[in-house]
Amino acid sequence: MVLDKPTKARGFITELAARGRYSFTSAEAVSRLGSSKDATKLALNRLIKQGAVASPGRGFYIIVPPEYRTLGSLPADQFIPALMAHYGRPYYAGLLTAAQYYGAAHHRPQEFQVVTAPARRPTEVGSVRVAFFLRKNIREIVTQDLNTPRGTLRVSTPEVTALDLVGYQERIGGLEQVATVLADLAGEIDPDKLAAAAKTSPIPWAQRLGYLLERIEAPDRAKSLKAYVGNHARDVTRLLPSAATEIIERNGDWKLDVNVSVEPEL
Repeated sequence: MVLDKPTKARGFITELAARGRYSFTSAEAVSRLGSSKDATKLALNRLIKQGAVASPGRGFYIIVPPEYRTLGSLPADQFIPALMAHYGRPYYAGLLTAAQYYGAAHHRPQEFQVVTAPARRPTEVGSVRVAFFLRKNIREIVTQDLNTPRGTLRVSTPEVTALDLVGYQERIGGLEQVATVLADLAGEIDPDKLAAAAKTSPIPWAQRLGYLLERIEAPDRAKSLKAYVGNHARDVTRLLPSAATEIIERNGDWKLDVNVSVEPEL
């Protein structure tokens, strides 16, 4: 009996799932189904309409198990490693997403935040939204692997996470949001590792972060960072770079013009 393409396509994803694989490429599907690109795409589109498959990126598909059908996708942490490998791009889960893994879940992000290079547009699949942030020197950034139900996920360390939160504050809710998350994250930060991580970040990020750590009453986490800033910061920077507001105070320790009042939700 010759199976039709939809039946063969369903058999293909069933076989992959049975082997613990929940992603595949369009090229793999064409080879496995033995059909043209157009016929394969049509068969996969039928599976997408049925909710069995989703496509978070061009030429890349994920299998959606029954328990995630209402989500319309695997959770992002279960497909991002394979997606980024498919595109051959370095990455790490960062910012508010990384902070959650370290217990800083004061505000649950509405998107899964990934740092990568080069720049990439956001992607949505089902109810899952992934936002991408650019770091040109990403290969220098310290990360660690965390286990997920589908493998491992590369995540920024607590120290890198803290610096990134400050660096991208405008995209994640502003400085008060950053200070609130830092209050939860501070206990995970190693002071010496923070100073080391600052070497791969712009100096103004370290200046602003040090001030905020003292503002949330975690000065012990900023001791090594203060020495680093003292030795390397040549210019005074503003706490909020986008605000042309009156200077409230000049903080000499961090070479920082405080031009906004930050009140974390402690």
